[in-house]
Amino acid sequence: MLSYAGRTEQPRAQPVPVRVGGFGGVAGLADYLRAERVTHLVDATHPFAATMSHHAVAAARIAGVAHIMLTRPEWQAQPGDRWRHVGDIEGAVAALAGEARRVMLALGRMHVDAFSAQPQHHYLLRFVDRPAVAPGLPDHALVVDRGPFTVAGDRALMEAHGVDLVVCKNAGGAGAEAKLGAARALGLPVIMIDRPARPDALVTHDVQEALRWLGHCDQRGV
Repeated sequence: MLSYAGRTEQPRAQPVPVRVGGFGGVAGLADYLRAERVTHLVDATHPFAATMSHHAVAAARIAGVAHIMLTRPEWQAQPGDRWRHVGDIEGAVAALAGEARRVMLALGRMHVDAFSAQPQHHYLLRFVDRPAVAPGLPDHALVVDRGPFTVAGDRALMEAHGVDLVVCKNAGGAGAEAKLGAARALGLPVIMIDRPARPDALVTHDVQEALRWLGHCDQRGV
């Protein structure tokens, strides 16, 4: 989500508006920032939404708007972890070449079909909602469930499905971290997709720090 704050014609006591998407690239976002007299831009997009973050930095510079990135810190490997780092989805698919395995794809639904290039595996998928169209994987099991998840729960899920390998993105945060603890407890390898390079920008991992930067610490509607 791209949030903005600081319309010059708007009193501080009023809620600060938020808009999600639909800006039309760098030029469109820059035009929007100028038209709305935005003074501060907070980029709180997903850590893997690299294009959006690069657009935000470029548009803020064009429009002369102060800019900060608010993002979750990356997960760091712990003792006992067996991570293999890859740079992107294509790297993860390539890393699965070889004999058939039972793989948990902890990626959400967006990139699942890319793994049809490695059809020898049985894939365990977990989605928040049941998809309208079945995933394009010849051999898979689908679990529909919504977090928060626990290490014990994810360990039980992996054991029930005989998982011997986990694939995930380094999204960070506590909400989806349980699978890493479960894989660690079971001694399972993890193919970890590293984050894309982020733009050169002011970055914070702390909401309160972002609020202090905005100068709106007394207003939680930002």
